[in-house]
Amino acid sequence: MKNNERTARLLPLCLCAAALSSCVSQEEFDEAKELARHYQTRLHDVERERALIVAENERLATELAMGGVAALDAGFSQDFESRLNEYERMLAGLRDDPGPVSKYTLGDGSTLYMVQDAVLFDSGSAEVGEDGQGRLADIAAEIQVGAHGRIWVRGHTDDDPVVRPATLQKFPHGNLHLATRRALEVAAILIRSGVGAESVAVAGFGPFVPLRPNDSPANKSFNRRVEIYVSKGE
Repeated sequence: MKNNERTARLLPLCLCAAALSSCVSQEEFDEAKELARHYQTRLHDVERERALIVAENERLATELAMGGVAALDAGFSQDFESRLNEYERMLAGLRDDPGPVSKYTLGDGSTLYMVQDAVLFDSGSAEVGEDGQGRLADIAAEIQVGAHGRIWVRGHTDDDPVVRPATLQKFPHGNLHLATRRALEVAAILIRSGVGAESVAVAGFGPFVPLRPNDSPANKSFNRRVEIYVSKGE
């Protein structure tokens, strides 16, 4: 009987302690929720700031490169354009795939370099890797050996659309945007390697000037390229 009375007296105390414990846990839970909301908001702010910084870096990089690269304009004659079209047809008629970097000495004394995109860039990127920078520095050194005229850097892609969100964020205008930016980066490296900026012009063609039909992985790889056309000096 005494045990039952003791139990009866302790029960309210236990219930009270449990209630207090429950209240403390709820307070802690509310504090944790508030802290989580704070960090979630901060994370959102940081991600937004990072996106703005990335966009600003892209803009500044483009302006920096364009500061040393002449924009493509109407200064190229129809004869010059027809010669380039002739060289494109010559490249399209190649039976064997060229190497990573191919050099062609043309009949009028000009030179054409064709650089496969895999030598220079990762997929969906316009940043030239270390190996690609070395190869472009070698090309720049060759260009500077003798007199030359206008240098035209032309970027090309295959016809696979740009679909990855991260890539679209950088190149919202798709392959045309990517090809132009790649040509711009190549031109900027040539200039940093000593080629006169006043002689360099840039153009991006995206998928619109394929050398072969984009109907196989091998042909698509062949079409993804940067061409550096060096006209003969006067």
